Amino acid sequence: MPELVRIDKYLWAIRAFKTRSEAAEACKGGRVKVGGDSAKPSRPIHEGEEIKVRKGVITYIYRVIRPTENRVGAALVPQFAENLTPEEEILKLKAPVETFQLQRDRGTGRPTKKDRRELDELWDTLLED
Repeated sequence: MPELVRIDKYLWAIRAFKTRSEAAEACKGGRVKVGGDSAKPSRPIHEGEEIKVRKGVITYIYRVIRPTENRVGAALVPQFAENLTPEEEILKLKAPVETFQLQRDRGTGRPTKKDRRELDELWDTLLED
């Protein structure tokens, strides 16, 4: 029987995340799904399973070819995972980033605490979209 590999270790091993801590946090935050269900960091993975990982605006999809808990070189990743991410998702990386500038009237001084809260709220709503 093959050895069971934790999903956080596997995602780190196939270089989906830079650190295992980041992989575990993504699992805890509900950004990693297997079979439509959120995966806990300790969930074991098996050959043939599809893993969806949301990083920023992109949802990456990987199929497990062979479980491993040892980090592999970038050239060896295709032996352990197949990247099924649709082209539309990858194109989101190249999409232009919308920028905007807030302008204050000259001579109004520094923003008050209330002004800063309103600016922060506006900024948060723009980033969510």
